[in-house]
Amino acid sequence: MVKIPNITLNDGYKLPALGLGTYQIRGGEGVQQILAAIKDGYRALDTATNYDNEGVVGEAIRKSGLPRSQFIVTSKLPGKYHEYNEATKAIQESIYRLGIDYLDLYLIHWPLPKRNHYVEAFQAMIDAKKRGLIRSVGVSNFEPEHLDRVIKETGVTPAVNQIEIHPYWVQERMLAEDQKRGIVTEAWSPLGRGNGAIQEPLIQKLAKKYHKNAGQIILRWHIQRGIVPIPKSRNLNHQRTNLDVFNFDLTADEIKEINGLNKQDGRIDGQDPNVYEEFD
Repeated sequence: MVKIPNITLNDGYKLPALGLGTYQIRGGEGVQQILAAIKDGYRALDTATNYDNEGVVGEAIRKSGLPRSQFIVTSKLPGKYHEYNEATKAIQESIYRLGIDYLDLYLIHWPLPKRNHYVEAFQAMIDAKKRGLIRSVGVSNFEPEHLDRVIKETGVTPAVNQIEIHPYWVQERMLAEDQKRGIVTEAWSPLGRGNGAIQEPLIQKLAKKYHKNAGQIILRWHIQRGIVPIPKSRNLNHQRTNLDVFNFDLTADEIKEINGLNKQDGRIDGQDPNVYEEFD
């Protein structure tokens, strides 16, 4: 079993340097897939209300036989519940569905600035934290102006900003903006979700050099940039190999080379946080 190192958030809580994404992992089969990942060493489990699988994640935790305290459980608030009272109830519902007493990390899934309720959503999360329902509050897909507004209007800096990052969407600007504010950056779709990044000749060359697979090279690239990748896989072998990334280092030049794969239109589904309307 791989021991994943921890990083410390701005609120003092710790977060494993690599987590398991659970998007599209559902049902009894999903419980078994998550259980296998737990046995291999995953402790950070990332779900969301809109994934429709919080129950599966909770069941896997119970069936693992491990103490609740060993897990870092993340869920996310969907856009339809951004108003304060709705957000408060949504947090409680997530906890009930998971069958746990608290969430380690809770994120606003998308800012939805056109709807303009993300500040009150964040305030609801802060208040839920005061009641012991959440340990760390964070955001997802937030741009600098969204971060600054919640920080200014609530007085609380998000612990995490989970954003799209992969070799075709490198996000150097957002990584720097998060670091400037003391926010840890997580990466969703860190391997590019089938966009071809894994087949890049550069990635393949580095995989051969380090006797690793292409996915491991990309995950190591994230980790060395100070990013927490959240790879999703239902393939048990991929889950296992994705953990085997803490025993080698890319050079600074190799990280720059991978950064050079960035594309101007590199987003997987063109989801611009300034205009994206979540799951409408």
